Amino acid sequence: MTTYDVVGADVLIIAIIVWFLGEFVTKKSSFLSHYNIPSAVTGGLICSLTITFIYSVFDIQINFDMRIRDLMLLVFFTTIGLSAKFTLLKAGGKALAILLAVATIFLLLQNVTGVLLVKLMGGNPAYGLFSGSISFAGGYGTAIAWGDVVEEAGLLQAKEIGIAFATFGLIAGGVIGGPIAEYLIRKHKIQANTSDASNKDDGQNLLVKPTHISGILATLLILALCMEVGDLVNRMLFSKGVTLPGFLTAMMIGIIVTNSADLFKLQLNTPVIDRAAEISLQIFLSMSLMSMQLWVLSQAVGPILLILMAQVLVMTIFTVYIVFRVMGKSYDASVIASGFAGLGLGATPVGIANMNAITTKYGPSPKAFLVIPLVGAFFIDIVNALVIKFFANLPIISQTGISF
Repeated sequence: MTTYDVVGADVLIIAIIVWFLGEFVTKKSSFLSHYNIPSAVTGGLICSLTITFIYSVFDIQINFDMRIRDLMLLVFFTTIGLSAKFTLLKAGGKALAILLAVATIFLLLQNVTGVLLVKLMGGNPAYGLFSGSISFAGGYGTAIAWGDVVEEAGLLQAKEIGIAFATFGLIAGGVIGGPIAEYLIRKHKIQANTSDASNKDDGQNLLVKPTHISGILATLLILALCMEVGDLVNRMLFSKGVTLPGFLTAMMIGIIVTNSADLFKLQLNTPVIDRAAEISLQIFLSMSLMSMQLWVLSQAVGPILLILMAQVLVMTIFTVYIVFRVMGKSYDASVIASGFAGLGLGATPVGIANMNAITTKYGPSPKAFLVIPLVGAFFIDIVNALVIKFFANLPIISQTGISF
């Protein structure tokens, strides 16, 4: 077998080309454009399928260096933190609390589905948690972290199985979010908030005005400082036995910075921050999807797809009949539903991409872009850890002898 490693700027070049490919295909496909499939998802899937074909036919394996992707994730969540003003959090407090409660119920339901399906297939019920919230709501990081723990306890290939579910969940979350929102908007004949649409126009007008380079460089400096300080905080916490994902501490530093700026009447360059968020998100998604080695999942593809379809069905029913209703059956609620589908099956950036696709077509939803990132980037990880521990202590799991 011949192996090619793509590193450095080459990875970035390919990721941008992949995004443009996805944008072109999505615009040319009435189905993809109608159901608001993010361009990064379309292009990334085309690329990963192409790489799988090359591997299968020519016995050539292409590997991508993901350091730039990881950096883009840090940038994205730092911009989320810089956008999270306490004044906005206060305004969205009730919606945030409601969505967090709903997310907790969903995590329980996701794990029940995973455990029962694995049990019915004759497998170890402990694997059910990896076909539940560990891999889907938790994503790659949670799957790898818990996989390392339980593999030492004797649950073989738990990490690989978790990564497989996280991979397919990433795809599914990006595919179903747009159609769910489209269905809700059309069925209930929902219109975007005109006041928000007006604000969006004002924001767009700001963006077309020339931005002085000092504003751009100042924003880049703030982003870099937030990530560096976040990394220092992370190291300090790790030395004390507290493990947190790097993006979380970077986001928290961003929250401190933006609210401190408000306190001292300092103005951050919001249009530049918004553009940095959008660019980093699209590059992150393109790199994540284009680098998937689908052939690794081929041996267990049957059970994985069966469980995946069940989890997608559960997610669709839950977002349409629970999330949409409790969030107010409004335009904001439909956008939140699309974001919830993305973060519940894949990752928070997927949920944001789903919402971007919807709001680009129908108009802005500040409420959705407030609650979904906060629930997905911070609260859901804490709640998920508690839910996983709860299930691990249930007799159906604990009797297997696997310690979580």
